[in-house]
Amino acid sequence: MKSIELKYGCNPNQKPAEIRSASDELPIKVLSGKPGYINFMDAVNSWQLVKELKSALNLPAAASFKHVSPAGAAIAPDLATAYERARGADRLSSFGDWAALSDTVDKATAEILKSEVSDGVIAPGYTPEALEILKQKRGGNYNVIEIDPSYEPPEIETRFIYGIEFVQKRNNVIPGLENLKNIVTADKNLPIEAQRDMVLAMLTLKYTQSNSVCYVLNGQVIGVGAGQQSRIHCTRLAGDKADIWYLKQHPRVLGMQFKEGAGKAERDNAIDLFVRTDTTEYELKILSDVLEVVPERFSEQERQTWLAGMKNVTLGSDAFFPFRDNIDRADKSGVKYIVQTGGSLRDDLVIEACNEYGMVMATTGLRLFHH
Repeated sequence: MKSIELKYGCNPNQKPAEIRSASDELPIKVLSGKPGYINFMDAVNSWQLVKELKSALNLPAAASFKHVSPAGAAIAPDLATAYERARGADRLSSFGDWAALSDTVDKATAEILKSEVSDGVIAPGYTPEALEILKQKRGGNYNVIEIDPSYEPPEIETRFIYGIEFVQKRNNVIPGLENLKNIVTADKNLPIEAQRDMVLAMLTLKYTQSNSVCYVLNGQVIGVGAGQQSRIHCTRLAGDKADIWYLKQHPRVLGMQFKEGAGKAERDNAIDLFVRTDTTEYELKILSDVLEVVPERFSEQERQTWLAGMKNVTLGSDAFFPFRDNIDRADKSGVKYIVQTGGSLRDDLVIEACNEYGMVMATTGLRLFHH
């Protein structure tokens, strides 16, 4: 099979639509459902991320994609935990996600996918039991794609925009531990756990719409800021997401009692509304509709006291930081380790800011723009 005809492109008015092989047969098989144009874009991008994560860190990897960028990504000793962690980065954004898994999908992972609101999954294989579980999801309409893990695309890639052909060498650089040798701060102590998180950050950014910044902790992406025109907006957005992720670990949140019949999406939405500071009166009513008892909201002091416990976070950026304001914002979300391209005219001021906060920063010379 060298092409697959699709219902339409990005939008219903964009017909005809199909995906085509650039050379031989397509390296993918649709095992269930009828994936669309955006589904395939998410599938192809997310697969590259988890494949390269597995290659770089030698652990099962998972990603939760929405609109051609990861809402979360993670590594773990087993595939099911990796996907739980990837989706757990930002469960609100992962609603209706595309899942990518680095290894053959087993029963445990399939059971998790079956229970979540998800559009589809791509993986190098599925056990017979796992495939049967996934084929039952959505009455047989859940999208399941199998990809040949040995497939390597051509070195030169092309695409058409407005009738003009764009040609470039494919970005086949896989950032790894070897890219972390240039530590430019006074503190040069970079433990292996932080190095691993830096690699996870770099590879996540490689497949995130630029500009992009992400926060990582213990092998899990906890906040992604994608597609912003200003880097400080990326840093703020991703930092706010990381703060929300950490607030959700508070005992007051973990102890919430939900009313019978409340689904996962309703619970996720209620938790998000509870920890945010900009919740409206209308949204507060939603809490009472879902919770048995609405806990007392966090005061600003409680919020800051709890967030002060978030430490040893890694921050990655897909390009250099032009100003120190990114470092100032990063410190508010417990960042200790930073990996970025370097090469700004104000590198000295950025390094000085890192030294003030006692951070460790590695510059890679490797830009990771993705458009």
